[in-house]
Amino acid sequence: MKNSRFPHPLTLLSGCILAAAALSYVLPAGEFQRQDDPATGRSVVMAGTYEQVERSPVSFFDAVVAIPKGMGEAADVIFLVFLIGGAFTVVDKTGALRNGMGWLVRVLEGRTILVIPIVSLAFATGGVLQNMQEEIIALVPVLLILTRRLGFTPLTAVSMSAGAAFVGSSFSPINPFQVGIAQGLAELPLLSGWAFRMVFLALALGFWIWTTMHYAAKTQTEPEIVEDDEDSPVSSRDGIVLGLVLATFAVLVYGLMKLGWDFDQMSALFFIMGAVAGIVGGLKIAGTAQAYVTGFREMAYAALLIGFARGIFVVLEQGRIVDTIVNGMFTPLADLPLGLSAMGMVAAHTVIHVPVPSVSGHAVLTMPLLVPLSDLLGMSRQVTVLAYQYGAGLCDLITPTNGALLAILAAGGVRYEEWFKFALPRYLALVALGGVAIAVALATGLQ
Repeated sequence: MKNSRFPHPLTLLSGCILAAAALSYVLPAGEFQRQDDPATGRSVVMAGTYEQVERSPVSFFDAVVAIPKGMGEAADVIFLVFLIGGAFTVVDKTGALRNGMGWLVRVLEGRTILVIPIVSLAFATGGVLQNMQEEIIALVPVLLILTRRLGFTPLTAVSMSAGAAFVGSSFSPINPFQVGIAQGLAELPLLSGWAFRMVFLALALGFWIWTTMHYAAKTQTEPEIVEDDEDSPVSSRDGIVLGLVLATFAVLVYGLMKLGWDFDQMSALFFIMGAVAGIVGGLKIAGTAQAYVTGFREMAYAALLIGFARGIFVVLEQGRIVDTIVNGMFTPLADLPLGLSAMGMVAAHTVIHVPVPSVSGHAVLTMPLLVPLSDLLGMSRQVTVLAYQYGAGLCDLITPTNGALLAILAAGGVRYEEWFKFALPRYLALVALGGVAIAVALATGLQ
């Protein structure tokens, strides 16, 4: 229908919460036994221990209660969003980002399309190194300034930021929250198969960036001139602030890779960045504090979306049907030929990632079940990890239960159905590329 509209994100997530509650009355309750895994430091399921348990249906009221519980469980992520949003609002108030964007526009005058690969590769690097998602939310307003000055649509801004980061995460050889955890659970050496993954990472990013450039060129309009967007030169003060931002991301990568940082440490780092940037950028203490308040206010809706999305998983856990869904999806794979089993794993990961949108939580839930299965089938454990990456990781591009995705779209003013229409054919092409990678890995005996 021409006038039909996709549900508002909060309506959509609320509906998913109620649907999860309804499933608790339909599906049998069941659980796997779990144990602590010393390699990853996480509680993982034990293969072959699934058994049905007493039903625990979730009432309507309990489903609504799951919303604040979801916010509580996602508190570390929500506070990260608030503190990053506040920090980058401070940086924006100094004028450094706007002046930097103006400089980039002037340098690329007549070649504005080159902004897309430059920005995309920067965000893809964040995805490759540290599964960049929630961190993007605060950067979307800055990207909108850039795209507005170049005549590109807000959807282009989302594609070259979130889209590129999600693709980089899914094909990464080093992402600690995806391939790192999965390889640890599969008892594979970290970075094993990195050269193989790098080849398909380059192909995937090349495809995504090329299609984004094609879309941007097709939809480009006359650049919008805004009074605030003056072509001010980049001052030495601006350079210091921008250098501080880059240094913060360098410290972030080191902390994640070497020090085992989590969301709390990331939040603290960005808070420090914002405070120092405000003082160095001339906002003084009062101006910096006020900029933080503005940033917190602008991030409130994004934080709510993340909490609502987490509420879906809370309901499924309370209904004791998460393990039932996982067991039902993976058990039939044992009866398929090797190649079909591998692609079946990709499909099963995709379906499971809708109710379990956390890639790390998804890994600890599914990999301990699939590793013994792949051993019985004679399938390389590396292929099992690839199936997880391409099934769960790529699903982040389109699943409406990914709170970070919905928050990024909300920040960019892009409707979910508009993004879905854009992303779906590209997502399917990337899944097909993942299928080619799995076929090559099976043919070459990748270990």
